Amino acid sequence: MTKTNPMRPYQGRLVEVEPLATGIDLFRVELAEPEGQATVSRYRPGQFAFVSAFGAGEAPFGIASIRGPHLEFAINALGHVSGALHDLEVGDPVGVRGSLGNWFPLDAIQGHDVVILGAGIGGAPLRPIIQTILDHRDDYGHTSIIWAARTPDLLVFTDEFDEWDAAPDTEFHVTIDREYEGWDGNVGLITQLLEQVDPSPENTIAICCGPPIAIHFTFLTLAKLGFPPDRVLTTLEARMHCGIGKCGRCNMGEKFICTDGPVFWQHEIAGFLEGFL
Repeated sequence: MTKTNPMRPYQGRLVEVEPLATGIDLFRVELAEPEGQATVSRYRPGQFAFVSAFGAGEAPFGIASIRGPHLEFAINALGHVSGALHDLEVGDPVGVRGSLGNWFPLDAIQGHDVVILGAGIGGAPLRPIIQTILDHRDDYGHTSIIWAARTPDLLVFTDEFDEWDAAPDTEFHVTIDREYEGWDGNVGLITQLLEQVDPSPENTIAICCGPPIAIHFTFLTLAKLGFPPDRVLTTLEARMHCGIGKCGRCNMGEKFICTDGPVFWQHEIAGFLEGFL
């Protein structure tokens, strides 16, 4: 069997760009090479890939969908590479290196109730979990989706809110951090909304993603509600260069986020998360 080079990106092209929020677009990429096309079905919720804008470099992004033949990435126009990606037009070539990292243990979560907490663009890597649960609804228990952003224009996947809210045995809650003209929904931090929803920790797995400070305080709130660290999952982002545990740029103690993560149980990163704040 020929071993693939984990440092070589697969060639692809940009087939669609969909605005998600202010400064954030959803990029749909079609891989052209047969080897690359074969990897799409092996991508798992929580994994990431490096996306290349030729001439500008590559950067890691979480995979935002497991539905359909295309890879999807939610990309914020921050920094050199992400800015170059935002300058591309449909039909332009891109490179994709991956999939990389571990993934959410959705098989182990089957039969449990689930609480999903997404803050800002941190909701993007959680979207494949929501898709998996809704596509296999009988395999999972009651699901609470708690979504948040600083302002309404930073909420991602708003066109899917109705689908989530209408799904069987599923409740959907959304909030923004502060008062905003024209917004008549809930106002308050994601942790405040979590306390209002007050999900039972019994037979429940909580999964959260967002800025490190949001993850930190979400952990504290979940603990207050009775969730033990071995029932709480998160996914982390870090500055990465190789994605295969060689460069050392994403180390967290003895762990590397790119290979030991990016998905971790809370107890696995106890004492390390503060270094990201």
